[in-house]
Amino acid sequence: MDPATLIGFVVSFVALILFMVLEGADPTSLLFLPAIILVIVATFGATLSGQTTADLKKLPAWFKLALLPAKVPPAGDQIKTLVGLAEKARKEGLLALEAQVKQIEDPFLKRGLQMGIDGTDPEELRGVLEGEIAAKKAEDKVAAKFFNTMGGYAPTIGIVGCIVGLINVMGNLNDPESLGPMIAAAFVATLWGVMAANFWFLPMGAKITRVSELQAAQMELLVEGITEIQAGTSPRAVRQKLTSLVPPSEVAKEAA
Repeated sequence: MDPATLIGFVVSFVALILFMVLEGADPTSLLFLPAIILVIVATFGATLSGQTTADLKKLPAWFKLALLPAKVPPAGDQIKTLVGLAEKARKEGLLALEAQVKQIEDPFLKRGLQMGIDGTDPEELRGVLEGEIAAKKAEDKVAAKFFNTMGGYAPTIGIVGCIVGLINVMGNLNDPESLGPMIAAAFVATLWGVMAANFWFLPMGAKITRVSELQAAQMELLVEGITEIQAGTSPRAVRQKLTSLVPPSEVAKEAA
């Protein structure tokens, strides 16, 4: 699991607490339950209203994808695996990979190699694998949009809470001593709306998008490797071609 998102949450919240302490504000003023309930629950509900029933069943997986996404293995490890397979296929033939394929953990690579071993037409093989990549990217896009939508609703719902609080203030003008705390409480809802959007929901959407891009890039790398192995390309040529698809910074890191 990649904990970067959770680390970012903590850093952002600690920065806010430190700012409040340095400004002389009381951090416990954030613990205003009505504002928290309104912003979090109402934002979640408003976002749900724009989804389908089938989407709702995916929510646990979406939250897991945003908070604790699978760690993307280094591209160098994938290239090493593909080059090793290319060497075996070059020496012993494609059918010699049958036993080795069963030991591969990556389901995408496993399916692709099995199709190649089964004699699937190269163009058809590429089309099937690229179709899987497109489907995954589309599904991840829906998940990222869910959190981005929450990030769009949260500030506005915070303003709604502020307005409700100010209405309450206007109804108690005959009690001047209570006006200050009531006004402060009203603005806490706005703070929670902006904070939830920019500290949590929008970063969660961005994390899903980023991880999806990394995973898609590796899947595309695997497609190239599988098709080259199927074509009987030399291991050296396979390594050169796959390395050319990796960002230069990663290549330099692997070489160091």
